[in-house]
Amino acid sequence: MRTTTALFVGIFCICGAEPAADSTILLNLRARVELSKGSGCYNAVVTPTRWDARKTAIIVCDMWDKHWSTNATRRVAEMAPRMNDVLVAARKKGALIIHCPSDTMDYYKDSPQRERARQAAKATPRVPLEGWCRLDPKREPPLPIDDSDGGDDTLPQCKQRKAWSHQIDALLIAPEDALTDNAEAYNLLEARGIANVIVMGVHTNMCVLGRPFAIRQLVKQGKNVVLMRDMTDTMYNPRQRPFVSHFTGTDLVVEHIETNWCPTCTSADVLGGKPFRFKDDKRPQLAFVIAEDEYHTDQTLPAFARQQLGRDFRLSFVFGNPKATGPLSGLEVLDEADAVLFSVRRRVLPANQMACVRRFIAAGKPVIGLRTATHAFAPREKAKTVAGFEYWPSFDVDVLGCNYNLHYPQELHEQIQVIPEAHRNPIVAGLPNTAVLLQSSLYKVVPLCEGVTPLVVGRAGDNPPEPVAWIRTRPDGGRVFCTTAGHADDFKSDAFVHLLRNGIYWAAGLPVPAGEASTLPNR
Repeated sequence: MRTTTALFVGIFCICGAEPAADSTILLNLRARVELSKGSGCYNAVVTPTRWDARKTAIIVCDMWDKHWSTNATRRVAEMAPRMNDVLVAARKKGALIIHCPSDTMDYYKDSPQRERARQAAKATPRVPLEGWCRLDPKREPPLPIDDSDGGDDTLPQCKQRKAWSHQIDALLIAPEDALTDNAEAYNLLEARGIANVIVMGVHTNMCVLGRPFAIRQLVKQGKNVVLMRDMTDTMYNPRQRPFVSHFTGTDLVVEHIETNWCPTCTSADVLGGKPFRFKDDKRPQLAFVIAEDEYHTDQTLPAFARQQLGRDFRLSFVFGNPKATGPLSGLEVLDEADAVLFSVRRRVLPANQMACVRRFIAAGKPVIGLRTATHAFAPREKAKTVAGFEYWPSFDVDVLGCNYNLHYPQELHEQIQVIPEAHRNPIVAGLPNTAVLLQSSLYKVVPLCEGVTPLVVGRAGDNPPEPVAWIRTRPDGGRVFCTTAGHADDFKSDAFVHLLRNGIYWAAGLPVPAGEASTLPNR
């Protein structure tokens, strides 16, 4: 078997042994940058970066032929063809490919690729090389997922064992590649003067972080490390904390890596087209744009989203400095999002960013408006127009379908109630029939535009009732759910959480979850 494989990889593409004339790789490196020190709000910032492939290595981590987890084996097999295409393209540009299928070196002991790694001159590391780099509490918090059960999402769970013998055959090993499963990878990099490393493979929360040839080790050695985030997976079981989908679990670990260790890129940077996505990952991408200075939605919304939406949505967050009114770093995520929730207050945007918002709306995509979204892009009184920046003062009418006109005094807390004719709507099904007291001050938003359907009304003292939640389908076809509630304390109300969650599902075109407001799932 070993001889046959060695012959096969030796015959494989003498094609690509010569580097192409153009050795440049353009990577869109995504990192997490804290909005302000101690805020806990991190924006995804993308920086286009050019690397010379001849000074770059790709490390393929533990893409085994078989895993003890049936679902992990299946996902590796699904991902491997796209990964091989990346390796072929990078190899042609002159990148060094280092295959690292751990615990399989006996399988490759007679191969020239294995010998190449063994013969690399021993290098002096910046810090001692470790056989396994464990979580570093000085640099990173605990992982955002609980993988204490081994992370297998197969039902029933599989027995843990060594199931692998070699790297999956879909990844072809060229004559000029190298094979190792230890710190020899560092020797290879040093011997060739390689500072840039792209890591891909499985699994982000385990081997991709911890192996002696992987992220923690190489970052500590001073290498420019990048994770190819669509060419990876996670050992995570959705029946464990934080009780989100398997794919959301991977997203959370990728965010952890981007925040604490290194930026990421995608296979599309090398191959063009769209990033790889597993066929079972059907989650629509919901972007939260949060930029207001009164209701602390930069704290309440991320917690709400991960508790209530993590099973069915791919979540992205854009945070704006609540004390500023300018650009929103990372707003370009709207170009790939399927739906957006705005919690924005009186923001003026650079013309190109406002064009991004308008482009999203014009595409007929779903919009969820939370409280201050009713005046998201309306100028403050006496606000001056700045060259190159834009407001959208009629956003409330054009998109949300209301007419915002300030609010009643804060001390007149609003009591909300489902209107009788709306009780059959799935968004409010399960809400109590009696009035619910919220901490939000009641917004004045009438008249509602033609085609708007109110669901919940509120009353502040003896003042006339005002709509608090409504839906519409815009002329461009996009669905809208809007609520003027959203005070920080409102998120302590099961009724409000129920309403917001269901409105988001409806707007996104997903089946609205069933259940009473007092028995919300994922809480």
